[in-house]
Amino acid sequence: MYLWIWRRLPDDPRVRLLIVAVAVLVAGLVLWYVVFPWLEPKTQFDHGVMDGTPSPHR
Repeated sequence: MYLWIWRRLPDDPRVRLLIVAVAVLVAGLVLWYVVFPWLEPKTQFDHGVMDGTPSPHR
């Protein structure tokens, strides 16, 4: 799939690099501002569990 995408990008390496950089930036922003805030209450990675019961929310 990535090879298919890479082949469809323009031939100029600067334009390819710019498109890839923008795509990585957009993916990072979507993960940071949309996916992780939605997922955080469901996973509770930052809440410690010592005796089998999760600690209360702060």
